[in-house]
Amino acid sequence: MFGRGIGPLEIFLIVVVVLIIFGAGRLPEVGRGIGTAIKEFRGSIGNKDNAENA
Repeated sequence: MFGRGIGPLEIFLIVVVVLIIFGAGRLPEVGRGIGTAIKEFRGSIGNKDNAENA
């Protein structure tokens, strides 16, 4: 289960848990927040690499 990465069963379980915790109404808001956080994280990593090369 954990040795080979995330499979379809694990993804399904994560989605079910998220639906139970947040509900279907707040799901778009949660997804938007996660997407924004990932975008900012990737941007900060890219800026760090550029600063080290300068």
